[in-house]
Amino acid sequence: MTEENEKNVENSSSAKTEKFEELFPQITLFDISIDTGLQDDEGNILPRPYTKSQMRKWLKKVKWENHKAEKRAREKKRAKERRRKAQAANIDIGPSRKALKKMKEKHKKRGGIIIDLSFGHLMIEKDRFKVIKQILRCYSINRRSEQPLHFHITSFGEKSRNDMSRHNGYENWDIEFHEQPYLEVFPKEKLVYLTSESENIIESFDDDTYYIIGGLVDHNQYKGLCHNISVEQGIRHGRLPLDKYINMKTRKVLTIDHVFEIMLKISEGLTWQETLIRVLPVRKGAHICNASNSNLSLDSENAVNSI
Repeated sequence: MTEENEKNVENSSSAKTEKFEELFPQITLFDISIDTGLQDDEGNILPRPYTKSQMRKWLKKVKWENHKAEKRAREKKRAKERRRKAQAANIDIGPSRKALKKMKEKHKKRGGIIIDLSFGHLMIEKDRFKVIKQILRCYSINRRSEQPLHFHITSFGEKSRNDMSRHNGYENWDIEFHEQPYLEVFPKEKLVYLTSESENIIESFDDDTYYIIGGLVDHNQYKGLCHNISVEQGIRHGRLPLDKYINMKTRKVLTIDHVFEIMLKISEGLTWQETLIRVLPVRKGAHICNASNSNLSLDSENAVNSI
C-alpha cells in the first residue's frame, strides 16, 4: 500500500471515529455536570460508594440528564424540518398541537378515564417505567381522537413525578395530574373501577362516569388487587365483555393503553366486536365468537390487573 493510500485510510478511519463519538458521546466521571444520585425502590438515597452495577446505572442516568435537553432540541428540529418539507410539497399535515387541543376541547365528553398511580410501592423501577410508557401511548391515542376523553392521573406523588420527568414538557400535556387519590377528586357515585375479577359486565360507555384503570405492571403477582380495593372503598366495579364477543388464545389481561383505547373507541360509537378486533394485537389470536362462548383468555407480558 502506498503512503498516500495509507493516509487516506487513516483519515477515513479518523472521520468515522469522530462521527461515532458525535452520535454516541461517551461519559466518564470527569464529564459529570449533573449528579442525579440513586434511590432504591423505596425512595431511599443509596450510600456512596456505589457497587459496580449501581455505578453503571448511575452513569446511565447521568448521561440521560446531561443530554436530554439536546435530544429534545434535535427532535424539535427534525419535526420542524418535516413540517417544512410537507408544506413545500403541499402535503396537509393537519392543525398544530395547540390548535388541535383547542378544537377538541369542544368535543370532549363529560366523563373520562382515570389512571390510578397508587401502586408505585409495589413495583420495581423497571416496571414503573413501563407504566409511564403505557401512559404515553394513552396520551397519544387520546390526542388523535376526534372525540377525546377527559384524561386524569391520580395519586401522582413524588416517585411518579420523578419517573415522568424523563419526558420533557409533560406538564403541558392534555392530562390533568392530581396528587390526591381519586376519592378526594371525584364524586364516589361517578366512579367505576375496571377489573377483570368483577362480575359486572360493562355494555356501554356512560358519559357521566369516570372509569379507573389501575396503573400497575405486576406480571400477575397481585391478582385481584384492584377488585379488592374497589370493594373495600365501596366503589362500583366492572369488566370489559371480552368473553361475550371474542375468543382468544391466552389469558384475558390487558395493558393500560389497550384498556384505554378500547374505552375510547366504545365512547366514539364503535361496536365491541369491531373495537376489540381492531385494538387487540394479532399475537393475542382474537376472533369473533358467539355469545355462548365464555372460557376465553388473553395474555400480555406487561400486564395490569385492571380490565
